Amino acid sequence: MATTSHLLQGPRVAIRRVGRQDYAELSVLQRESTEMLRRWLGAREMTVEAFESSLARFEQPTHEGFVICLRDTYAIVGGVNINNIVRGSLQSGTLGYTSYASTTGCGYMTEGLGLVLQFAFGRLELHRLEANIQPDNTSSLNLVKRLGFQREGYSAAFQFINDEWRDHERWAITAGTVQQANHKIGR
Repeated sequence: MATTSHLLQGPRVAIRRVGRQDYAELSVLQRESTEMLRRWLGAREMTVEAFESSLARFEQPTHEGFVICLRDTYAIVGGVNINNIVRGSLQSGTLGYTSYASTTGCGYMTEGLGLVLQFAFGRLELHRLEANIQPDNTSSLNLVKRLGFQREGYSAAFQFINDEWRDHERWAITAGTVQQANHKIGR
């Protein structure tokens, strides 16, 4: 388990950038979560080459990769990517995220993704993030609803998963929405 410094932390979890030191732990988590994630992400094997390719992508200004860790043990409980970052007049990105079978249902993703939103709208100076979610992925839909995302539309045949083009709902949140929500709950 890595002990790299955290970017932000909440009561139970913290976020930090993903790094090479995370490969072994992430590959075990992914393997243990294969059945849970297969329906949403397709069959994937985390090879060293695939992991290195992801890390190389996160070195580009258009992508950011984070892990969500327990504060007390540093164990990884989730991951979040901000992909396709566009600067200029848009200041936006697209979220990808995953939880793992051993910690699903504990609220870690809600807290961790909330921290990523704070980081994205703070230090990264983004204005808008969107998440594209398969309509029957109720856990993921409930996650973004809890965090204040708004449903904006429906994209037919959006992503090729498990040998089929899958429809997705498009959900988005802006920096102002997060600031209003934090103000209401006293953060």
